[in-house]
Amino acid sequence: MKFLCLPGAYGSAKNFQVQLGPLAEELERRGLCTFTYSQGTHEVDPPQGWEDYFGARPLYRFLDTRQGDTFETLRRLRHVPHSMPAEDTMRMFQKAGEGEDWHQRVWREALDAVFKTLDEDPEIDGIIGYSEGAMVGASLIVEEAERAKKSGCQRRIKFAMFISGAPPLKFEGKDRIVAQLFDEAGIVIDIPTFHIFGCDDAFLSSAVALFNVCEPSKATMYDHGLGHIVPRDAENVGVLGEILQEIMPKVEEDNRRAASEQQQRKESGLSGVDKSEFATPVLLRTTS
Repeated sequence: MKFLCLPGAYGSAKNFQVQLGPLAEELERRGLCTFTYSQGTHEVDPPQGWEDYFGARPLYRFLDTRQGDTFETLRRLRHVPHSMPAEDTMRMFQKAGEGEDWHQRVWREALDAVFKTLDEDPEIDGIIGYSEGAMVGASLIVEEAERAKKSGCQRRIKFAMFISGAPPLKFEGKDRIVAQLFDEAGIVIDIPTFHIFGCDDAFLSSAVALFNVCEPSKATMYDHGLGHIVPRDAENVGVLGEILQEIMPKVEEDNRRAASEQQQRKESGLSGVDKSEFATPVLLRTTS
């Protein structure tokens, strides 16, 4: 499996390669996967007071924020108590920027840029996204599924790892971008997913909201016990390696079986998709 790795806001492909380095090296050592790194197309300056936090410049975002930054309102999540349901928390920010046409254009451009990266490398079949990169990756998975339904084209992404993520955004009509929340949209991501987050994350609600819209029989969560970070310590990396050693071979085996069955249906003139496609067991583990 080859992962397309999408960094968070104010990140870069180079910096994310460092952030993800210990986990990537562990997974490569186990022979589970390979990685390719991308980044947003819009160079940005870090927020005032955070000049040294995000690593070496240049820094990028997937979103063009020159006309404003509605998504910056999500930072207020850190002030919301974790006791509030994740969906209610996300709804507090749902109306930000609604009705402003440039938001639709910005989001369309961001998704199209990632689809272009995907198209340029036919070996990619997984996504790893951190923070803003996880939101973009989740949104791409939702849109890819919609395109497949309309055109019958094959879906590329078979497995996703979300680190401190956020729920996907989806175009509805011509003038709305809507966060996909479980109590409104139900399950919107049906492929196997692995969710990595920490109980001390100020943005925990957004990660939980993303987990809730993923098919529960194929979703795995891991609490590394820390904050809004990519875990790099030896203990967490070792445990993550063990979990993924169990999950990923099963995912790939199921993908091969589904591809074989689909080919057989095509050759016999039958249509339809096996609903057991991408099935994988669920593991729940935490560390303190």
